[in-house]
Parts: sequence; C-alpha cells; structure tokens
Amino acid sequence: MLMTTKIKQKREAQLWEALLVVAITIAIIMYAVIIHGGLDVHIPLVLGAMVASIIAITRLGYTWEEIEEGIVSTISGTMQAILILAIIGMIIGTWIQSGIVPTIIYYGLQILHPSFFLIAACLLCCVVSLATGTSWGTAGTIGIALMGIGLGLGVPAPVTAGAIISGAYFGDKMSPLSDTTNLAPAMAGAKLFDHVRHMVYTTSVSLAIALIGFGILGAGYAQEGFDASVVKEVTSLMAENFNLNPILILVPVIVFVLVAKKTPAVPGLFIGTILGGIAAMAFQGASFSDVLEAMHYGVTSETGNAVIDELLSGGGYDSMMWTISLILAALTFGGVLEKTGMLETIAKSILKFAKSTGALVTATIFTSIFTNVLAGDQYLAIVLPGKMYRDEYRKRGLAPRNLSRCLEDAGTLTSPLIPWNTCGAAMSSYLGVPTIKYLPYCFLNLVSPIVSIIFGYTGITMMKLEDDPSAPEYKGPKSKDKGISA
Repeated sequence: MLMTTKIKQKREAQLWEALLVVAITIAIIMYAVIIHGGLDVHIPLVLGAMVASIIAITRLGYTWEEIEEGIVSTISGTMQAILILAIIGMIIGTWIQSGIVPTIIYYGLQILHPSFFLIAACLLCCVVSLATGTSWGTAGTIGIALMGIGLGLGVPAPVTAGAIISGAYFGDKMSPLSDTTNLAPAMAGAKLFDHVRHMVYTTSVSLAIALIGFGILGAGYAQEGFDASVVKEVTSLMAENFNLNPILILVPVIVFVLVAKKTPAVPGLFIGTILGGIAAMAFQGASFSDVLEAMHYGVTSETGNAVIDELLSGGGYDSMMWTISLILAALTFGGVLEKTGMLETIAKSILKFAKSTGALVTATIFTSIFTNVLAGDQYLAIVLPGKMYRDEYRKRGLAPRNLSRCLEDAGTLTSPLIPWNTCGAAMSSYLGVPTIKYLPYCFLNLVSPIVSIIFGYTGITMMKLEDDPSAPEYKGPKSKDKGISA
C-alpha cells in the first residue's frame, strides 16, 4: 500500500493576523510598563514571539524549526552591534576611572553664563551625553543641577527641562557610546560610524534651530546675580577627586579621529578602552587590577555628592547585559515576524501609500513615533520599523544609513515626549516637570523628525546604494568633472 505524507502548505499572512500579533504584544507591554508599573519589556517581547509562533504554526503552515532558524539568523546579523555594546561598557568604565569623563564635564561647566543660560544648559548636556552616551544619566545628574540653577535665574522649570532634554538626547543620538546609536544601524544594516556621520546632516540643522529658539527665550530670562554655587561645588569636588588634565581629552579625540579615518568599530572602540586604562594608571594612579575591574564591573563614585556620584558611577561589561538581553528579546520577536512574513504584510500595507522617497521617509518617521506611543519603549521604536523597512530601502536603491538616521530622528528623539513611554516617565521623574509641560520646549526633539522628512522629500543627503562604499552596489567615487564615475 502506497503511503503518502501530507505536507501542510505555507500561505502568506493576512493583515489581520499580523496586526493581531502586534496588538497582543503591545497589550502585554502596556500592561507591564503602564498598568503594573515599571516592569521591563523583555518577557512581554518573548511572549509576543511565542504568540506569533503559535499563529505561524497553526495557521500559516510553518514548522518550529523554520521559525527558530529565522530567529537565529536575525540575531546573528546583529552580533557586531552586540560586541560593540559590550566594548562600550568597558570604555565607559575606563573613561570614568581615568578622569576623561570628569575632565570633559569639568570644562563643559565653564560655559555657563546667565545671559545664555538655556543655550549653555543645552550645550552642556550635549557635551556630557556625548561623553557618557546616556540621556538618562545626563538628565538625572547634571540636569538636576541645571534645574536648580534655572529656578534661581527665574527661568520657568518646563523651559529649562526642554533645554536639558534637547541636549541630553543630542548626545544619546550622536554618541558612539549610546546603545540606541548602535542599535539603529544594526537594525538598518548600516555601519556604526557611517550612521553617526550621516546623522550629522539632520542633527546639526535641528540643533542650530533649537539653539536659536533657546537664545530667543533665554534673552527674556537673563538676570544679574547669577548664583553658580551648585556648579562650583560640582567642579571643585571633581578637582579634589580626580587629576583633571586637558591631555586626557586627547583620548576621545583619538577615537573620533579613528572614526573619521573609517577604522572598523570594534578595534576602534577597543583602542579607546585600552587608552582609557593606560590613562587611569598614568593620571589617577590606578593599578592594572583596578582597570580590569572597571572594564568588567564599572566604577562606583564615592565623593559624597549625590549629583557627582550618580553621574560618575557605572560602565563596565556587565552594565550592558540588560540592553543586550533586551536586544535579543526584541530580535526574537522581530525574527519571528520577519521569517513568517507578518512583518512584510504590515510593511506592504503601509508602503502602498509611500510611492516616493519622501513618502517612504515619512512612513518610517511616523511608524517609529506610533511605536513609541503604543509600545512605550524607544528600543522597539527602532527595532520594529527597522525590520519593516530595511528591505524596501534597499529595493529603492537607498543606502541603509538613510533608514538608520530616520530611526533615530524619530524613534530615539520622540521617546521622551510621550508620558507613558519609559523615557518620558524617566525625564519627568528626574526633572520634576510633567511631560506635557516640558514637551513644547524640547525643540531638538520636535524639530528633528520634521527636518528628516524635509530631507526625504528634497533628496538632501539621501545617499544612494551605488554611492555607499560599504554596499555591494558601490560603483566607486564619482568624478567632480561632469559627474563621470571614476
């Protein structure tokens, strides 16, 4: 008797099936973050991946082996970003221990002046967040001090908070030490340093507009009798606890030069870690074992000043494990959606209305904002749109760095503007100002998505695949003479 095995045929996911998975996952995340209050989104993402897997197996004809293959493939594609995050943890630890970060902050505090307080506050937060790679750490430390100074100057708290958040998220977006700055290119398929350089175009314009806005507002709040006691206390304690030397600034300068010379991210950042360790032994008297401990476990500041101790504690390999585990959970969820075609189904329905490059950029921007609103987490606002539009950008001949820039222009920068988003809740808690009140004054965060959309429609700095040296489609540098390719 002839035996036959019935093979279940796969079919394309319908839009309602894909949206059901997304809706269930978002509901679980909102329960964890909002209703229960403060739970991490890791497990909700894993549960969402299991829901997607069940629907894929029972309704779409996929086997678990195929789904697992998709998850592993998705994660393996981001291993470089995960390695970079681990190295960043080590570099933060050695840069704090060596006095590099304290030196940058010390000299950054010198720019404060009552006539330009809001501009100075924004720029100071830019410097600190660039040096540390964290908007939360910047707002929760120097930001708190600036809030007190602003009140002493007669500047309304929401306005000061807007300047602080604008500066803090500038660094969160632009610093190679930031987790979101590493996550966005990983999702888009771009190189870290290519991504950072490409963001300069939209971010520099947005920052200039923001500073003009703060200059106009600040002119009306300037007063005599500026009390810089908080700043003096912070700078004096830093000078007492660290050997502050301008030579230390050479270490980040060397790293940025390596970035400009297109050194691969992993060795470039690891060189920064080694130089930080050498500086810690040379300038702060740290032993080799102290440096190894800072690389692994980070640094704990014990100056007795809460602002300094909060700002100068952290880093280390272990400090990145929370972020890495979140990335793995998000990629598991995204991997299932991608492998089973659910992500493609959602993207196709949106892309029906995105015919031009400008419309594609607009779709990316609003998808990131929508994810921030519904899911309440900036990481998901980068991961999900990145997965959704990655192939479409390539199909349209656009370099991956265009997508990664859009993810940060919207996903990273709008997260503190939403009260129930983890970033919005953190900023409001740190600065003591309700999100809805400081929102109108977060000029950088509000302007950046608009600038990105304008660049999309005008084609300004929208790099083509054929002009991207990191892409297989690269055709070589174009001659400046009559546009002939070399």
